Amino acid sequence: MILAGDIGGTHARLALFNVDKGKFQLVRSAVFPSQHYAGLERIIAEFVGNAGIRPAQACFGIAGPVTNGRVVASNLPWIVESALLAEELKISQAGLINDLEATGWGIGALSASDLVPLNDRARGSDPTAQGNQAVIAAGTGLGEGGLYWDGKRHYVFASEGGHCDFAPVDDIQIELFQYLRTRYGRVSYERIVSGPGLVNVFEFLRDTGRAEVPDSLAEEIAKSDPAAAVSTAALVGKTPIAEQALDIFVMVFGAEAGNLALKLKATGGVFLAGGIAPKILPKLHSSLFLEAFLAKGRLRPLMEIMPVQVITNDQLALLGAARCAMVELPSS
Repeated sequence: MILAGDIGGTHARLALFNVDKGKFQLVRSAVFPSQHYAGLERIIAEFVGNAGIRPAQACFGIAGPVTNGRVVASNLPWIVESALLAEELKISQAGLINDLEATGWGIGALSASDLVPLNDRARGSDPTAQGNQAVIAAGTGLGEGGLYWDGKRHYVFASEGGHCDFAPVDDIQIELFQYLRTRYGRVSYERIVSGPGLVNVFEFLRDTGRAEVPDSLAEEIAKSDPAAAVSTAALVGKTPIAEQALDIFVMVFGAEAGNLALKLKATGGVFLAGGIAPKILPKLHSSLFLEAFLAKGRLRPLMEIMPVQVITNDQLALLGAARCAMVELPSS
């Protein structure tokens, strides 16, 4: 029995998997509001206590840079240590990996039904195709990772590329950069390509007087998740300021996905993970995302041969963490 976790700034997802002849069978799962807990240990204690099952192995993917079994979470007031998790579970070792690393471990288990192609090159492509692969995930933050191909198999590695400096590519993005620099001092891609980032773009458009905010949208933002309110209004197509905000978000998302793909030479595929991409598929299918992805000057021909796909399986990081535990960790 393996305990797997996918820990983000908004939700902490835990699951127990039984492994039989290499196949993962989901036994139990639950979703916890991360911000309501003082630490991951408390969530684990509640989940395992309710399940009444003691796992033999455990691995947790968490948003943040993991160093020597310890991470200061990027979007949570937590410090997580693998030794304390193992102590809580009474096992010899608990795995602690970056959340995009967990997603990368799961890619090899994807089927065609888990993927939505965004370019012609991706149609019918194999998620286990040869060549390096890139993973980028927008949610509460912006996660990035990769898989390098050694000629025989893929090896997963973590990255904190979402925190790299934002590079504006047109006049309105330059103004957005200046607006965010005044607010934050330093502007990373995560300040735009994330749930809070979409709200930042919306507020930039509002505060610079580019469009009026309808009373109905202002009320929805005040009483619910602001990012969800803006994206929903944009997809309905009747609120210009929301549509413009999501358009800018999508273009910056495409540009940064292309940056990551270039750095990794991701001829094996580029995968969009996270909670936001599946919810804005109509926008991702527009020319805005793909043109921003491809617009790499003399390297455009290289970009055109890279399959680009959205992952729609929201359990993938959990499955990836479980696979990592099975392959990398001893059984208690």
